[in-house]
Amino acid sequence: MSFLSAEGVSHGYSPRRSLLRRRPAQPVLSEVSLEIEPGETLGLLGRSGCGKSTLARLLTGLETPSLGTVRFQGNALSSLDKPGWQAFRRQVQMVFQDPQNAVNPRLTVSDIISEPLIHLTDLDRAQQPARVAELLDAVGLARRFARRYPFELSGGQLQRVCIARALAPRPSLIVLDEAVSNLDLHLQLQMLELFTALQRDVGVAFLFVTHDLRLVERFCSRVLVMGAGRLVEDRPVTSPLTLTSPEGQALFQAVLPAFPVQMTSLRERLPLESVS
Repeated sequence: MSFLSAEGVSHGYSPRRSLLRRRPAQPVLSEVSLEIEPGETLGLLGRSGCGKSTLARLLTGLETPSLGTVRFQGNALSSLDKPGWQAFRRQVQMVFQDPQNAVNPRLTVSDIISEPLIHLTDLDRAQQPARVAELLDAVGLARRFARRYPFELSGGQLQRVCIARALAPRPSLIVLDEAVSNLDLHLQLQMLELFTALQRDVGVAFLFVTHDLRLVERFCSRVLVMGAGRLVEDRPVTSPLTLTSPEGQALFQAVLPAFPVQMTSLRERLPLESVS
């Protein structure tokens, strides 16, 4: 049984209503089926507007497909009761591309990371600060950042707070929706090292939504390619990465330069943030 799957999923969004007529929904996804196995690192590649982020939101239960079924450990999300949703939320976490819109600006970093600890774990309030400190260490932020507010952090720092929040309940799957795109190259590698260690040590699975072929080749074991709302290619990741679909070839035309040789080892560790 797959950990998370989509079966014939289609979805669309209704445009703004006209005063004269009701316009039909614009299709975004069409008959998408996929499976994510426990402990797998799956890449989801595609150009902007192809439906990657919409698919990620459907898989994490943030939206409901117009047609088809999303299943968690064999059970349709639409059939989950309250305990089932609690288990799903604990085991499936998501990190969004835009960290500014993913956090409450009135909460401190400690409060942001503690949210899933309060609602999805059995840790009492006395135990939560130690877990927050552990998570800040994991994403390379100094512990003093726990007292800061989002406006006091850079975009890259705030994204690492969001990654720490996703890690907090010890999930079985993390969906990364362009989650390292706004980090610099050093921090991208540091986060990939962290994700690789989590997969090795505790078997976390990842769905890595991106347009960056370099990161897929570095991090993923299997890759799906999307084009115009459909999955057009499914293949194991090789080095060098080979894609045969027209959509995959188009991504190669816009590929970023290779990682510098001196930065290709994921064993490199970076110091904690030194910003006061």
